[in-house]
Amino acid sequence: MRNYTTQMDAARKGIVTPEIETVAKKENMNVDKLMKLVAEGKVAICANKNHKCLSAEGVGSMLRTKINVNLGVSRDCKDYDIEMQKVMSAVDLGAEAIMDLSSHGNTQPFRQKLTSECPVMIGTVPVYDSVIHYQRDLATLTAKDFIDVIRMHAEDGVDFVTLHCGITRKTIEQIKKHKRKMNIVSRGGSLVFAWMSMTGEENPFYEYYDEILDICEEYDVTISLGDACRPGCLADATDVCQIEELVRLGELTKRAWDHNVQVMVEGPGHVPLDQVAANMKVQQSICMGAPFYVLGPLVTDIAPGYDHITAAIGGAVAAMNGAAFLCYVTPAEHLALPNVEDTKQGIIASKIAAHAADIAKGIPGARDIDDRMAAARQKLDWDAQYACALDPETAKAIRDSRSPEDDHSDTCSMCGKFCAVRSMNKALAGEYIDIL
Repeated sequence: MRNYTTQMDAARKGIVTPEIETVAKKENMNVDKLMKLVAEGKVAICANKNHKCLSAEGVGSMLRTKINVNLGVSRDCKDYDIEMQKVMSAVDLGAEAIMDLSSHGNTQPFRQKLTSECPVMIGTVPVYDSVIHYQRDLATLTAKDFIDVIRMHAEDGVDFVTLHCGITRKTIEQIKKHKRKMNIVSRGGSLVFAWMSMTGEENPFYEYYDEILDICEEYDVTISLGDACRPGCLADATDVCQIEELVRLGELTKRAWDHNVQVMVEGPGHVPLDQVAANMKVQQSICMGAPFYVLGPLVTDIAPGYDHITAAIGGAVAAMNGAAFLCYVTPAEHLALPNVEDTKQGIIASKIAAHAADIAKGIPGARDIDDRMAAARQKLDWDAQYACALDPETAKAIRDSRSPEDDHSDTCSMCGKFCAVRSMNKALAGEYIDIL
């Protein structure tokens, strides 16, 4: 019999759950230390009790930086088989979470397939699914309709849900008054804003927050507090709308913890590089160390087609300064639904950012793989280098497509016999160094 409700409740009661044991082993962390962090809310272990095949992960700034992959069908791209290809690719490449952001079709079978087959954390945004599930226009939905969809997602085994609880009717006036360049770019946030504008009612995710907490406690669903007012361009970064919402998210974090419900707090999307670290520190203070989940951040607005790179730059700085969870960004960001190759490129970029940050943070063992790569390169051991690579297939394909001539086949086609490593190895071994 399970004598606790959530991972936080278990940690506060001194109960070592299978998920806590799994995370402690993955992180090489003492179980008691991990339990203290979970009890305090500084680490979230997103693990719905109905997600039976989950291999649990911890999300927290003192742990390895985790990455999330967004996918899902849309009205224009509605092939669920392709989405499953993306899922399997993401898991193989080391993503720790998948978010199903589908906005079309019969979403429940796909969601249930994820939670029955996928070993990584599964997240959703219930407000998207509300319109799809009921097949009714947004303005006709009631607060109860939204809450019922949250319960459905919880029953289906979803580990975390993004809920835009932090905007209220006051936000409507703020957005009108402050005249942001990009207004609200959060898809879920814009739907909540539109619903409030059309119905004249308060945000149901804010007004009925306690009822939502009851559902999340029952199924051990982590709430990812969505930042509806995240900046969608550099000009809107760190403005009044963003910061006031963050203050409200801090209050909602405390209320969730009082319910033994785990929380992550979502962070900004577009932020100038010199403001990234400050944004992380402000969140840590206002939200009392709750794990910070950031989209990028993207550090410039002018790189459509390359936004996986702009996001990786911001993500590395963010994670180095306290962000715990990076939401990947693909080359298709701002342009189209990502395809399988876009998804791969986004994952690799985010994994690089996360790994670079873990080295900078001094996560124990983070640099071990880099040291093994250095040893392999010093020996010109190409197979060992591929074994250390984030994407071995691509690395091998590039070398094989431009292979060196036979008399210097131990090098690559860039330097050939001019290879510094080859020359140094021969010089230190007292051998003759042929260059021509």
